[in-house]
Amino acid sequence: MISVDTIIDVPFHDVDLMGVSWHGHYIKYFEIARCELLDALDYNYMQMQDSGYAWPVIDLRVRYAKPARFQQKICVSATLVEWEHRLKINYVIRDLDSGERLTKAYTVQVAVDIRNGEMLYASPQLLIDKVEAQS
Repeated sequence: MISVDTIIDVPFHDVDLMGVSWHGHYIKYFEIARCELLDALDYNYMQMQDSGYAWPVIDLRVRYAKPARFQQKICVSATLVEWEHRLKINYVIRDLDSGERLTKAYTVQVAVDIRNGEMLYASPQLLIDKVEAQS
């Protein structure tokens, strides 16, 4: 499995009056890690577009266990777990210092042909080749 770890300092503009990161900002943290994962695959969003495919997120599940707080250093792990028919990426957010799990989630993306807007039922061979090259 291909995985990356991304370190994020929770910024002031992400928190509420109690210093807790608003729940919607976790999606941004996942996106940052997902982009690093796609870069590691050598198939980032610009390369996806150039290859003729869009990859919209069609499903997102988040399980919040503990809050991320202002100035906390968090580690967002993104792991590619499915790629043959869709992209499924698992995420875990941990406190960088203690390793304590704060949040876990996953996203599912599907390939859509940019020319006609139709969803593919199998991932393009280009993606499969990129994943196999990393294995």
